[in-house]
Amino acid sequence: MTSIGGASSGMVDWNLAVATATRLVRPGPEVSRDEARAVVAELRRHAKTSEAHVRGFTRLDTEEMHDTPVLVVDRPGWIRANVAGFRELLKPLLDKMEGRRSGNAVLGAVGGKVTGVELGMLLSFLSSRVLGQYETFAPATRELPAGADGGGRLLLVAPNIVHVERELDVSPHDFRLWVCLHEETHRTQFSAVPWLRDHLEGEIQSFLAETDVDPMTFLERIREAAQSLVGGRPEGEEDDGGRSLVELVQSPAQREILARLTAVMSLLEGHADFVMDGVGPEVVPTVAEIREKFQQRRAKGASRLDMALRKLLGLDAKLRQYKDGERFVRAVVDQVGMDGFNRVWTSPNTLPTKAEIAKPADWVARVHRKAES
Repeated sequence: MTSIGGASSGMVDWNLAVATATRLVRPGPEVSRDEARAVVAELRRHAKTSEAHVRGFTRLDTEEMHDTPVLVVDRPGWIRANVAGFRELLKPLLDKMEGRRSGNAVLGAVGGKVTGVELGMLLSFLSSRVLGQYETFAPATRELPAGADGGGRLLLVAPNIVHVERELDVSPHDFRLWVCLHEETHRTQFSAVPWLRDHLEGEIQSFLAETDVDPMTFLERIREAAQSLVGGRPEGEEDDGGRSLVELVQSPAQREILARLTAVMSLLEGHADFVMDGVGPEVVPTVAEIREKFQQRRAKGASRLDMALRKLLGLDAKLRQYKDGERFVRAVVDQVGMDGFNRVWTSPNTLPTKAEIAKPADWVARVHRKAES
């Protein structure tokens, strides 16, 4: 197992989180070694061919695209990648919380190990559900090719893709390309819009800087999420209102930042869904069948436990982002065309607000009236 350097102490024992998640992760679908090699090879090919399809459809200028790597990973590989990313992104918050726990034996090394175990439990749950991911804030690693800027990488989780294509009973070739089109759109967004990564990171760090959560509260919320994996809420315990982990640490300033972040994430996810379906008819013959079955799978939901975890982790909000964002993009493109929509990438000031995501005509009026005046 790859060690997360210097990660064995502090608020979270990151190495223990990796070890726990890897130990608890569900096995993937049964495939032979030759089948596994074929899946990996096809996903790599689709990731490559998706570039031209996405560029042509979006009309985003990506001639200066950075050579961000594409990694086809298994579930433990996804876990290791995300632990490294979480550690990088959360470092300022955890450093601040570390200073507040001085002299508290409960929050000593034992506390870090407990949190590591519980975070590992959550990651094991999530690792079987992610099909692909563009890691915007991937830390520099030896996996990055020479010349890569370390600003991002594309992950495709092969066993999860195979699992879902079998569950939906759709064409494996078409489904794999369909997934790659979505993830490639995210890579194109960040490579074609140079300021976007720094803007997003700045918003996240501002959110974390405003966080003033007690270390014990942080540990309790992580524990609450982990315990729901192994038996749900203890009998007789009252519901806390179904708040997500993000909602539990909001100040008034954070609510403003979170509204902006929600709007950006809705835009990015909705744009990827719009592109995926827009390109689909030409290159994915069964795109209509795939979309219908995939939407039914989302709508059907899962077990009560799964739904509780989604709420606690804020994943239900992410599902709404796909729908709200896709409606925004489609409405704007219908009104002003793709080139008119692409004004959204001009600067942070032209990004839609949360209110404008719900009312696309307001964004069109604001951005296009200002540009034409």
